This record gives sequence, C-alpha cells and structure tokens, in this order.
Amino acid sequence: MTKETWNRWGEADERGALNHIGTDQVRRAASLVRSGQVLSLAQPLSPRTPVPRHRAGVQHFMGRDGGDYAAGARRPGGFQFAEDTVVLPLHIGTHIDALCHAWYDDALYNGFPGSGTRSTAGASRCGIDKMGPIAGRGLLLDVAALHGGPLSDGTAITVGDLQRAADKAGAEPGTGDIVLIRTGWGEHQARAPEVSFDAEPGLDLEAGLWLAERNVAVVGADNYAVEVLPFASGTVFPVHQRLIRDFGIPLLEGLDLRALSAIGRGTFLFTASPLPVGGGTGSPISPVAVL
Repeated sequence: MTKETWNRWGEADERGALNHIGTDQVRRAASLVRSGQVLSLAQPLSPRTPVPRHRAGVQHFMGRDGGDYAAGARRPGGFQFAEDTVVLPLHIGTHIDALCHAWYDDALYNGFPGSGTRSTAGASRCGIDKMGPIAGRGLLLDVAALHGGPLSDGTAITVGDLQRAADKAGAEPGTGDIVLIRTGWGEHQARAPEVSFDAEPGLDLEAGLWLAERNVAVVGADNYAVEVLPFASGTVFPVHQRLIRDFGIPLLEGLDLRALSAIGRGTFLFTASPLPVGGGTGSPISPVAVL
C-alpha cells in the first residue's frame, strides 16, 4: 500500500493527499455555501497559548508603540504608527503538520530520505512551503456530540465512532475531504487549571487508516495529537507515522470546533493557507468554515 500511495502522483510529488483536491472538488465545496456565514476554526495566539513543555511559547515584542511618542518620538507630518514582532514555534495553537514532520525507517512520504531534514537548513523535501492553499469540502465528525460532551482523556475514537458521526452529519468521508473531528478536548482543557498534553482522546490507528483509505485530503481535530494519548502498547505516534508518511495526509491540530458544532452543519466550504516557510515542518494556520 505504501509504494502505491507514494507513486500515485509521481516520484517528485511533495503534496501528498492534497492532490485529491481538484477543481471539481473545489466547485462542489463552493456549492455548499448557503447563508454566507463565516466561522473561524482557530485558537487565538498569544503568550498565553498553551504549548507542550518541549516547545517554546509565543513571544510578542513591540518595536514601536504609543509609549515611544509619549517619550518624545518624532511625528513627521503628524504621522504615528505601531509595529511588532512575533517569535513562535511552527507547531503551536491551531497548526498544520507538513509531510516532513513525521516519518520512520529513514524515509519521508514518497520515499524521500529523512536525512534531508536538517536542523541547520530545514526540510529539503515535503516542507510546509510545498503545501499551498487548501480549499475543499469540510466534513465535521462530531464524536463529542454523540457522547453528550467532551470525551475523557485517553478515549480511543474507533471506526464505529466515525461512522456514527458521519451518519449524523449526513455525509460519508470521501475523496478530497478535509475531515475535522471534534473530541471536546480543547473545551475541557480550557476549563482546567493547567493544560496537560500527556493524555487526550483521539483516533486509534484503525480509525485513522479508515479515513486514509477513503482518500481524504486532510485529517484534523480539536486536540493536539489528533490521535489518542497514551498510545497503544508498543507504538509511538502510529497515526502520525501512517497518515503523514505512508499516505501523505497532513494533520491539522488544535482546532476550535465549538461554534461549528453548535450550528450543526456537517458539510461546508473549508479554506486555509499555511505560512509558506521554506523548509518548515508545519505552520500556524487560521482555517475558515463558510456555511
């Protein structure tokens, strides 16, 4: 299955499953727009945005602000301005994983060598700059709603859960879909005194492969791993390994799906575009659902 998937769009391909989204898929997704309501699916970014301990958080610096003028800065022609700088990891808040983010056996998606991803130069292959903008049919699989609220930490989402959520949404996952899974983890963590990234509800491997075999373009969730934590015994990030490396499916993490869930729309036009950071392993992203 790996070699068939890798060779599907040629030996030089670095976009993976996003190739499933063609002009026909985009036109069909655009036809889903009814009310014209636009919803952001992103968390706000600030120095308070939760982040795993092994990553730095957001650092926000003002280069010019009102205090400079209060201290006597010149105002040529009366003109005043403010500007700032943000330093942040590419995997923070609502973000998307590039296809160079996870691999095994020293091979990235499409067989590119893992040695091409270097701390001094970034990724020579499958970097986030190769991904491009994303537009297509979004499909909300609201597993939390099926269970009456946020799933408990460590709850594995199964194929059966996804199928029931698809039945409720009135649409099956299909070619080119951007599948968004609501676990309720983000909503639960927002009320916790301290965010833990060690235990989350999420996909088990069988459920992840079920989506991949339906030729979806992107899999996203409102948690930070998409997959369940802790992992099944004897595995480490199995969903990341199989979906990103074997199927070329980018993972979209840290979504805010509360407003979309409250409206109850299963399908919609989804749009997003990662920052084209050369050789980057991921990017903060601001996805939008157009209803």
